[in-house]
Amino acid sequence: MNLKGTTVAMITPFTKEDGVDEAGMRENINYLIDRGVDGLLAAGTTGESATITHDEQRKMIDILIDEVNGKVNTIAGAGSNSSKEALGLVQYAENAGADAALVITPYYNKPQQHGLYEHYKMLEESTNIPIIVYNVPSRTGTDIDVETIINVAKLDKIVAIKEANPNLDKVSAIIKGIQDQNIENFMVLSGNDDLTLPMISQGAMGVISVVANVDPLRMSQMVNAALKGDFEKAGKLHYELYDLMKVLFIESNPVPAKESLNMMGRPSGHVRMPLAPMMDESISKLKQVLKDLDLV
Repeated sequence: MNLKGTTVAMITPFTKEDGVDEAGMRENINYLIDRGVDGLLAAGTTGESATITHDEQRKMIDILIDEVNGKVNTIAGAGSNSSKEALGLVQYAENAGADAALVITPYYNKPQQHGLYEHYKMLEESTNIPIIVYNVPSRTGTDIDVETIINVAKLDKIVAIKEANPNLDKVSAIIKGIQDQNIENFMVLSGNDDLTLPMISQGAMGVISVVANVDPLRMSQMVNAALKGDFEKAGKLHYELYDLMKVLFIESNPVPAKESLNMMGRPSGHVRMPLAPMMDESISKLKQVLKDLDLV
């Protein structure tokens, strides 16, 4: 499996009755595939994993795999702050036929670095599915350090890290460590849309993107251009998307992304509490950016 390119961290569309909108999710899957993305992630942070039930999570994994039908990579969000719960979700993703599982560093309980290593080692030894480490310290309270990442990367079925620590020097340190240790078949993927271009210039191989929910075509074109070394084209697209990259985080993700899709007439719906609808001032700013990009 090749994780290069643009994977969309999909929003979860909800019905008015607060259930997962299966028809809407299938519609979004095909919309994104038709606009050139390389992979789709269900039940990640942008998919409101903190407030969907495990039953809903499993249902979404099944929908994703069924609707994609091999057209692009399918990645299942499968993390938890409990290693035992994470294992159950990773095993489900494997049995369902996902191409990979995205496993966030355990949140809230703030495991030590050797605890993080043992967490991923246990998952790797207990399953046969490729695993992507997801590091997002702004949400979890834990930052997996470079040495631990290198040690985890040596495990056979740990294939990538989605790095959402905004420290670009750390990205260089990770990639240099991988090269120095001659670790093959391990990728660094951007977890921050606005840093994807500089991260690719450092050696990252793509992004797991929020922005691609809203503008999948331009985001895919930017990433593809950068991966081909055409940084003039990639830079032009980066700056076209820059205001969108920023406004989608004007309030907590995925609130602006879901509001964008609602404005665009795409399946989305509400966010689950404790997330709340966007403030009027933020909506005005978001609408202007979408208009400037001819998305509404």
